[in-house]
Amino acid sequence: MKKSFSDLVNEAAKEVQEIDIFQLKHLIESKYNFALIDIREDNEIKTGVIENSIHIGRGVLDRDIEGYISDPTEEIVLYCARGVRSIVGAKTLQDMGYQKVFSLKGGITEWIESGFKLKE
Repeated sequence: MKKSFSDLVNEAAKEVQEIDIFQLKHLIESKYNFALIDIREDNEIKTGVIENSIHIGRGVLDRDIEGYISDPTEEIVLYCARGVRSIVGAKTLQDMGYQKVFSLKGGITEWIESGFKLKE
């Protein structure tokens, strides 16, 4: 049976935990130990990124993640523009054995709309 991208997102959303921008801001400000990964495309990050994030584009996330995070128990938060690709990416990492992966609900768009700062 053929599945649309929307189908994949809806299925993944049932298994992926999300955090909101306020939870993420708290994690950053409290210097909590976790990996923040921006999975937007190269051309999207030119407008800025959330502080302390690592850029690994969604297209290479599965291939490159182990070069950045080898410990499957490390906490990881993924974000994209609106929180859709990060749900699918988080599900993929879970399937790869990463145990504590979260998606940023609303993505960097909600972060910006709330007036939170970006790093250029």
